[in-house]
Amino acid sequence: MLNFVLFGPPGAGKGTQSQKLIDRYQLIHISTGDLFRDHISKQTSLGKQVSALIADGQLVPDAITIAMLEEEVEKNPGTKGFIFDGFPRTVAQAAALDTFLESKGSAITAVIALDVDQEELTKRIAERQKLTNRVDDQADKLQKRIEEYFNKTIHVLPYYEAQHKLSKVNGIGDIDAIFAELCKVVDQF
Repeated sequence: MLNFVLFGPPGAGKGTQSQKLIDRYQLIHISTGDLFRDHISKQTSLGKQVSALIADGQLVPDAITIAMLEEEVEKNPGTKGFIFDGFPRTVAQAAALDTFLESKGSAITAVIALDVDQEELTKRIAERQKLTNRVDDQADKLQKRIEEYFNKTIHVLPYYEAQHKLSKVNGIGDIDAIFAELCKVVDQF
């Protein structure tokens, strides 16, 4: 089973590139952001909790995120693998994901980090906001999310680097060129 973590700050292109990887490799995409938005739109009790946290620019607690992710994995037995997008965001989450996958006889195959500088992120998200009007892309919330990434989330990378599972790909440029670089990483496995 191929299990990849697609890593990068908000606006790095994880959603765009995930879709291309799914189409090519027949993997299941698990985006914590999509899971959160689904629960929010359905107004589940979990969705209401998540909505309040996201609206304040905070991360959803590990216990909620991990439970949702495990539920999603369980829904897809027999898959060729998963792309985890937006998760893990902390070393504790990475360890919990490893433990969960080990219990299923699997593991993270590789972590692919999309490198994009802050100036490019700001431009991309401003454009995405015009197109989608996502609540979490509003300027004040966005700045909190970007700061959260560069102050906390990025520290997950050394965890995977120590396991020799980290690959970095330049996330600036033509979408198809970036995808070609991602495929070079995936095709190693």
